[in-house]
Amino acid sequence: MNKNDLVGAVADASGLSKTDAGKAVEATFDAITSALKSGGEVRLVGFGTFAVAKRKASTGRNPRTGEEMKIPASNQPKFKAGKALKDAVN
Repeated sequence: MNKNDLVGAVADASGLSKTDAGKAVEATFDAITSALKSGGEVRLVGFGTFAVAKRKASTGRNPRTGEEMKIPASNQPKFKAGKALKDAVN
């Protein structure tokens, strides 16, 4: 399922037009993104939790040359599925 499929499914399930459903999906993504940017997390009970994991700087190797290179520290988004989602999939 891609974003257009998701918008179509939301429109069908909610009775909204595809335009309104697209705006709702975009607003949801924007809200999650801004919460993660500010260092927070988003908990959707029964679905899962979006959070930010901090990765430390490390040293890696270029696979072509074998040369060592520094990998800078970064923030990575992560998602942990909730129990209801896990149960629905299994």
